[in-house]
Amino acid sequence: MKKIILIAFLLIGAASLQAQELVWETNLEKASQVAMKTKKPLLLFFTGSDWCGWCIRLQNEVLKTPEFAAWAKQNVVLVEVDFPRRSPQLPEIQKQNMELQQIFEVRGYPTIWISNPTKVDGKINLDKLGSTGYVAGGPSKWLEGANQILSQKK
Repeated sequence: MKKIILIAFLLIGAASLQAQELVWETNLEKASQVAMKTKKPLLLFFTGSDWCGWCIRLQNEVLKTPEFAAWAKQNVVLVEVDFPRRSPQLPEIQKQNMELQQIFEVRGYPTIWISNPTKVDGKINLDKLGSTGYVAGGPSKWLEGANQILSQKK
């Protein structure tokens, strides 16, 4: 019996580690370079990380799960576009995030946009594929919607 409990504990721990291995980039330029190199779209997560209840709920129910981690590693480059109220943020990241909020016309949080970056005349263009937000039903339901957006990938 102790062996079964130990094995279950190890499997849960391994799954948790896998979800924690995800890298959320905050610099759009850097993330876009990776996306163009790997031919993956960007997943832009517009969040209020230290105050938005629905953002925290989306993180816990979907974005921090092993299912999401496995999907993200195969399909997208992750970018956190954060608007914290209490956590300090570099001025250049604040400016970048405000510009992205205007480009994508984000009015509420959480909002997730999936976008293909391209470089034209030295500037990054973001081709919008689609957006989503919090979806009840856990990771499988959320991923179903994200896969529909990705099917529009150019």
